[in-house]
Amino acid sequence: MQIAVKDYPQLAALCWSRPANAVVSGADALALYERNWRFVEPESFIPEERALLDGLVAEYGNGVLLV
Repeated sequence: MQIAVKDYPQLAALCWSRPANAVVSGADALALYERNWRFVEPESFIPEERALLDGLVAEYGNGVLLV
């Protein structure tokens, strides 16, 4: 799974040092969310990003978000 960072506002904020058109793998995206959760604003998730995170947790996190 390849994820275009620019399509997800919270993920894009976590990838501030990467190019605007950055693409990350699903496993890397989940790791970014988990490692930098203190900077994430869950209440600001757009529905698509919430669905993405739920899918990443199910597929790569064995149903557990480690935050």
